[in-house]
Amino acid sequence: MAKQYFSYVPNFEYVDRTSKGQNISDYTKVKNLFKRAKIRSDILGDISFFTKYQIIGDERPDNVAQKVYGDSNLDWLVMLCNNIVHFENEWPMSQESFDNYLLDKYGSYEALYSTRYYITGEIKNSQNIIIVPQGVIVPSDYSVTFYDEGLGQTITRSSVYPVSNYEYENGLQDKKRNIFLIKPFYIALIIDDLETVMPYGKGSTQYVAPGLVRGENIRLFQG
Repeated sequence: MAKQYFSYVPNFEYVDRTSKGQNISDYTKVKNLFKRAKIRSDILGDISFFTKYQIIGDERPDNVAQKVYGDSNLDWLVMLCNNIVHFENEWPMSQESFDNYLLDKYGSYEALYSTRYYITGEIKNSQNIIIVPQGVIVPSDYSVTFYDEGLGQTITRSSVYPVSNYEYENGLQDKKRNIFLIKPFYIALIIDDLETVMPYGKGSTQYVAPGLVRGENIRLFQG
């Protein structure tokens, strides 16, 4: 089983400012969240390293990691592959959270299911050439007039469909469901990179150990 992400993140010690920190040697140890891993560009830019995945239902990153990699601790890799930093905004909501969010935003079911805008249906001429593609936002009374060579005449067509606020919001969620995952074969390579870039080098400011640096104690310089 792989280690959890924060076990790779090095620590940082800063002067203890709490009531318990009475001595100049008192420090508080925390994870250095400014040390953030990323997949190197030669891998991230090569689609052959990845496979497409569609998030189903209320799946979380740990569920996806367990399903694809057999290890829920690799949830950080699922996030890393898709450059997801803010889980709440960048991962699809659970159905319960989504329902609560919609009612809070729109105030009522009537407003939720009211029309937000109109889109076109696909319009083709008699020779099966697309004149208007599907999904273009247009006014409710939109129509198009064109000369159909197959029919030898000018015709006017209209194909417009309403999109409700619910359909719009659900579409945004669906877009978040389409993600990319590193193929299992390359997991060891990613972890090797992580273990290489995370530790501090000996030349680092206030270096203590590969997994620890210490902030400057300004108390030492105060009179």
